[in-house]
Amino acid sequence: MRLVIGHLYPDHMSIYGDRGNVIALTRRAQWAGMDVELRPIGPGEEGNLTSLDLLFMGGGQDKEQALIADDLVRYKAASLRAAAADGLPILAICGGYQLLGHYFRTGERGTLPGIGVFDAWTVAGSRRCIGDCLVESDLAGEMRTIVGFENHSGQTYLGEGARPLGRVLVGYGNNSRDRQEGAVQRNAVGAYLHGALLPKNPWLADWLLRQALLRRYGRADLPALDDTVEEEAHRAVIARIRRRGRVRSGAI
Repeated sequence: MRLVIGHLYPDHMSIYGDRGNVIALTRRAQWAGMDVELRPIGPGEEGNLTSLDLLFMGGGQDKEQALIADDLVRYKAASLRAAAADGLPILAICGGYQLLGHYFRTGERGTLPGIGVFDAWTVAGSRRCIGDCLVESDLAGEMRTIVGFENHSGQTYLGEGARPLGRVLVGYGNNSRDRQEGAVQRNAVGAYLHGALLPKNPWLADWLLRQALLRRYGRADLPALDDTVEEEAHRAVIARIRRRGRVRSGAI
């Protein structure tokens, strides 16, 4: 079997280890015996994104988001919305998550347009949400934990069309108020969690790969892998959270 993984704006939107998510998806698919093509997608490029099997978009500072926001709307929006509606598995982190919502109203750069893959919107906050984050999620049909590192001031709110990825146990999540983290809409997943997210949460990587296989081949034959190292990394973050408690910025 063959999978095509798209990496959207790899030169603009890939901070705090986000590129590691693409590496994790690629390696896990290869370890499962699949042939993988990694396809970078940059500014000015059009194309039929429904032909992809999986898409990743990382985070960036407000400056980088402003640089690519118009391109995203002009060249990618229609195809990406169609692909999402067709069930394309998508993982969008932080700034990517924000721009796949309806809009991001920044503090200094005006309102950046989004493309509405997620029924969500983001406004600039007055404090920075930074530190280790622990989330519980039933995305894969049973309650599992997700660990990551958040670093954002944007406050994201979900509409009725999206559901949260999980409930925040430690950290801030979408907006530091409703205890929700991330968004799920069809097979698209948005999250604020850097770090990179997937190497420390292999079950989430496998969930994305299974959705890609189901969409492309109608079956999700993904063999079990030895996740000893990945699970150790997961437990190490939880141990650090227990030692330190909630990590906050100096803003509060």
